[in-house]
Amino acid sequence: MVHLTLEFGGGLELLFQSVKTHHVDVPEKNGEKQLTIGALLFWIRDNLLKERPEMFMKGNSVRPGLLVLINDCDWELCGQLEATLEEKDNVVFISTLHGG
Repeated sequence: MVHLTLEFGGGLELLFQSVKTHHVDVPEKNGEKQLTIGALLFWIRDNLLKERPEMFMKGNSVRPGLLVLINDCDWELCGQLEATLEEKDNVVFISTLHGG
């Protein structure tokens, strides 16, 4: 199990019963020594997401318009889906798309 802090903002928290911060324990996949952000996305979809999964994920990644930060670093600099997560990491998801 990997203990993580997950934060959702920019309206994305509405998909998670309006809770912005979640402290979670996520199991590593069978046979995997480290948890990847790709595996975390599916865990979030299956365990935390309460409605409209298409607003959070598209295929095996986040939908376009979502900024993902791992310990305040853009996930694109960390390896995107293959980025590995460690105990007590902070992962932030922010929607950059706003209605008007």
